[in-house]
Amino acid sequence: MASLAPVHLFSHGSTMMLGEPSEAADYWKRAGDEALAAGVKGIIMMGAHWDANGDRIEVATNPKPEKSPVAYVHPSKYADYPLKPDLPTAQRCINLLQGAGFDASGNDKFDWIHDTYLVLIRMFPDPATCPPTTLISMNARFDPHYHVKVGAALRPLRKEGYLIIGSGGAVHNLYRNRWLPMLRYSDNFAQESPPEPWALEFRQAVEDVLTRNSGPQLRRAATRLMKHAMYRDAHATDDHFMAVLFVAGAAGDEEDTGVSGKLMAETWELTNMCNSQFTFGGWPATAKVA
Repeated sequence: MASLAPVHLFSHGSTMMLGEPSEAADYWKRAGDEALAAGVKGIIMMGAHWDANGDRIEVATNPKPEKSPVAYVHPSKYADYPLKPDLPTAQRCINLLQGAGFDASGNDKFDWIHDTYLVLIRMFPDPATCPPTTLISMNARFDPHYHVKVGAALRPLRKEGYLIIGSGGAVHNLYRNRWLPMLRYSDNFAQESPPEPWALEFRQAVEDVLTRNSGPQLRRAATRLMKHAMYRDAHATDDHFMAVLFVAGAAGDEEDTGVSGKLMAETWELTNMCNSQFTFGGWPATAKVA
C-alpha cells in the first residue's frame, strides 16, 4: 500500500467556496502541499458538472480550455489562474477506459467548470505549482456501478504517483438549501437554524460507509447509498453523488482492504449543504514518488 497515491473525495459546495475561507478550503490546501512534497505526477479528477450522453464517457483533451464563469465570486479569484491540461495522460486514461470496456473518447472542445478548477486553485494557490490535470466526465445515466468501474479502471495510475480526486458533494440539494441567510448577510456560511434531519441523517450515512468499509466492501456499500431512504432528499439530482462512486472504485480494490476513508474536514453551507472532505490512504512517508 505504501506505493499507492491517496484518493480524495472533495465536496466542492457552492461557487462561494472559492471566495470565502473555510475548514474545507484549509484542508484542500494541506492536501495540495502534501501532494507536492511527495512529487505528485499529475491529477485525475471527475467533477459533478460534466456528463456524456448514451453509453459514453469522455476525457478532456482541449489543449487550451477556458473557464466557465463563477457566480458570487470576484473574477480576481480565478480569471487569471492558468489551467494545465495533461493531454498525454488524457490519452492514457482513454486507453485504460477502453480496455475496461467503456465507450471512451476525447473531447477537445470542453471548457473547465468550477467543480474542478475551484478545488485546484484552493489546493495550489500558486499556479506555477499546480500539477498537470486530466478531467474525466460522468455518464448521464448516473449508474452507480458504471461510475465505480470508471474509478477501478483508472486506479492503476495511483501506483505511478497520480492523485485521483472526485469532486462532488456529500449532501448537495440546491432546491433544499436555504438561500435567504446568504442573501441577507452576504455569507454562505450564515446559519440561522441547524441543518434539517434528512441532511444530518444522510451525511452520517455517507461518513459511516466511507470510514467503516474498505476494499470491495467499500464499493458495494457506496452503491447502496443510492437506495438510502434520505438519498433523494440529499441529492435532488444524481450528478454530485457520482464522485463518491468514482472514488470508491479507485480506492476499493482487494489491495485496498484495510484502508478506509478518513473524514478530514467538513463545512456546512447554506444551512443544508454538507461539504465533507474524505481521504483514502496517504503518500509514502520515506521518499518522493518516482
